Amino acid sequence: MNRLTLPLLAVGLAAMLLAGLMLGETALTAGQYLQAVTDPGSPSGEVIWTIRLPRALMAALVGGGLGLAGATLQGLLRNPLADPGVLGVSAFAGLGAALTIALGLSAVAGAVEAGALIGALGAGLLVSGLAARFREPEVLILLGVSLSALGGALTALIFNFSPSPVATAEVMNWLLGSVANRDFTDIARAAVPTMLGAALCLWSGRGLTMLTLGEEVAAMSGLPMTRLRTAAVAGAALMAGAAVAAAGVVGFVGLAAPHLVRRLAGDEPGRVLIPSTFAGAILLTAADLLSRVLPSEQELKLGVVTALVGAPLFALVAWRASRSWRT
Repeated sequence: MNRLTLPLLAVGLAAMLLAGLMLGETALTAGQYLQAVTDPGSPSGEVIWTIRLPRALMAALVGGGLGLAGATLQGLLRNPLADPGVLGVSAFAGLGAALTIALGLSAVAGAVEAGALIGALGAGLLVSGLAARFREPEVLILLGVSLSALGGALTALIFNFSPSPVATAEVMNWLLGSVANRDFTDIARAAVPTMLGAALCLWSGRGLTMLTLGEEVAAMSGLPMTRLRTAAVAGAALMAGAAVAAAGVVGFVGLAAPHLVRRLAGDEPGRVLIPSTFAGAILLTAADLLSRVLPSEQELKLGVVTALVGAPLFALVAWRASRSWRT
């Protein structure tokens, strides 16, 4: 890894967070920025420290978790198209949130987030068990796609039988993704499962690197490969679930972040993990900033922005992967 990679990524993230504080729907003057620094309780201080700062930090936390989860799954499955959505965790997290809203529990503080996290953990536990049972990455991908399709179908069923159009609109609004109106309590709530998932993924890094040498070599390495695989899946599931619980369904960040840093960090999966965390945080902070500053009557949802950017990138990665598979 280039020695400047992590410092440059850290500077880039700091710049994006600063931009998140400086830019927004409400334009502030230089005097108002100075007032916000000297008097945090002033109106301009409320805008910067109570509204913009938690929003930017939440975007960075969610993006970093998705970037690390994506890098972990791409290394585990040895597939450049893998991301947290491939194992069905995001779909079941969205299902948990949709069910909570449809049951009329959204007025309870933290209920929607808890529903999303429970759905993600349920899918994560199932996939973790499957990862310990099936070592072939192709099998795990197919099972994950099946779970994702099932979660999407059940969510559509909730739409179909929802008794209230208001609840239906609220479910759709959640699924489109956003970090608006978040506070430091929301950040703390999301940080706990994210940090636990990150620890599991980073611990599995040795096994991910060993898997690049092949299953037989990895099995003879002396490393606890079954536990490392399980930790990788469980960690990615925790971070994906926490991301959906905090911000709704946000796609393509886990796919894009590892590809953006791989040339700088190298091809070893273990070396890509931390740079992908920074890249994911930068990507989602930038996407949220873009959703705020684009001139429109209604603010674009975060999931829409990431999909508009991520879908062409997904097609490009798939095209490049197909070329390498043909050769």
